[in-house]
Amino acid sequence: MNRIKLSNTTDLGMARAGALRPDQVRTLEIDALVDTGATMLAIPADVAAALGLPELDRRKVKLADGSVFEVSRVGDLRFEVLNRDMHCDALVLPAGSTPLIGQLQLEALDLLVDAKSQQVMVNPASPDMPLLDLLHAS
Repeated sequence: MNRIKLSNTTDLGMARAGALRPDQVRTLEIDALVDTGATMLAIPADVAAALGLPELDRRKVKLADGSVFEVSRVGDLRFEVLNRDMHCDALVLPAGSTPLIGQLQLEALDLLVDAKSQQVMVNPASPDMPLLDLLHAS
């Protein structure tokens, strides 16, 4: 499991503007599993509710067993792991489910996965900050 920090970005903005005290920003630290087969971050419904994340829409998801169902997608989320952060959306799993770190977070934060331990680690080629690829057309 990997320790991650999730925060409500609306609260963070209000705190920066002085409209909310920093200790009022809804933030949780939870353990999450890396799922290299998952496209995006997935969090349990109780975590999404505790953070006050707004539902943006609903999305169809396919599980490893091939079954397809519809889940909520929430926004206004800051995701942090290993001192790297990003703003992102998340899919909402049933309350009590294991949170999943998906490919979008791994790519955007330039993280690698140790296959044996299932732990995320900073890419040793870019230890100070994420190194992202840009395609340039001349």
